[in-house]
Amino acid sequence: MAEYNTIRTTGVAGARAAQIDEGLRAHMSKVYGTMSIGMLLTFAVAWAVGTSPDLLAVFRDPMTLQPNILGWIIMFAPLIMVFTMSAMINKLSAAGAQLFFYAFASVMGLSLAWIFVAFTGMSIAQIFLVTAIAFAGLSLYGYTTKKDISGWGAFLIMGVIGLIVASIVNIFLGSPAIMFAISILGVLIFAGLTAYDTQNIKNTYLQHAAHGDSEWMAKSGIMGALSLYLNFINMFMFLLQLFGNRE
Repeated sequence: MAEYNTIRTTGVAGARAAQIDEGLRAHMSKVYGTMSIGMLLTFAVAWAVGTSPDLLAVFRDPMTLQPNILGWIIMFAPLIMVFTMSAMINKLSAAGAQLFFYAFASVMGLSLAWIFVAFTGMSIAQIFLVTAIAFAGLSLYGYTTKKDISGWGAFLIMGVIGLIVASIVNIFLGSPAIMFAISILGVLIFAGLTAYDTQNIKNTYLQHAAHGDSEWMAKSGIMGALSLYLNFINMFMFLLQLFGNRE
């Protein structure tokens, strides 16, 4: 009888573990799917505006690509929207959070439209492909590694804050040397964040899977998609600054 109970308990535990594994795969698929839709929106908007001189002129000088007042607003709007979404996520429904994410991705496209004038189309495509391959490898590492890399978090977040401050300062200094250093550090920091965020998304799901809160899980997946999206976009932009061929 004791042996039967042991087998039965083991079977239930195994079935529960299999259910959690299946749920995790579905959760990660939704995270990557949401991120991918956001990426498509961003590059569709960026291409549509960047390849239309009339539309781009609404935000930037067509010759110098210097932003006007509206251009400055669009430049900083994604950063403000990220902080707003993080602060309001508990008040938003899952559908509202997803809609906010897609609106953010579209605004990000407006802020990146200038790259289609500053860089060759082939260069943008090549850097995008390199970024996609690097991102996939780093995210796979974060998902599969048995090593706990949660200790990277504080160091990487401090690095992001440093990059933001340095980038704002260099807007006024316009130093190519500082921009070069920022780009190199940016690639390294967001590469680390890709692995870190992937493991964090996975661990967060595993920690809360037993609660069965589908609404919370959905919003958690959208925030995970936002984190990975930001890592991809930033790696892409820093690599483009380093290796992109200018028009």
